[in-house]
Amino acid sequence: MPLRIGDSAPDFTLPNQDGNDTSLASFKGSRVVIYFYPKDDTPGCTKEACSFRDRWDLFKINNIQVLGISKDASKSHVRFIEKHKLPFTLLTDGEPCPVATLYESYGLKKFMGREYYGMMRHTFVIDEEGKIELIYLKVKSENMANQILGDLNLN
Repeated sequence: MPLRIGDSAPDFTLPNQDGNDTSLASFKGSRVVIYFYPKDDTPGCTKEACSFRDRWDLFKINNIQVLGISKDASKSHVRFIEKHKLPFTLLTDGEPCPVATLYESYGLKKFMGREYYGMMRHTFVIDEEGKIELIYLKVKSENMANQILGDLNLN
């Protein structure tokens, strides 16, 4: 059953780009943007990450954390962050593939019906209490940050 606005966001703990465990619960009291994306340093994923980077001041001022989640390894995340000067956290699924479970717990489907879970672009905004505030299942990479800020009346 897909998640809906107002539902509790499923908690998770995943390694960040530095290999340190990061849990959603640790951000309670802040809004959190969770964006699932296919792969570091690809055209669409770079546009999406840079859209958050370019609006970072507004996210930071409004106490909004940004977490990008893909299947890429921590080393890939480090290169992606350094290359594009990304000021936020990227999480990896590691081995074995817990993101498949996380992806499914967020009500998202398998990619193209395969057993392998490919990442699609989906974004969730979690409020300060851990409830889902906004859901984006059709994401326009280059405009995601602006859309979120606009929908939260923070533009």
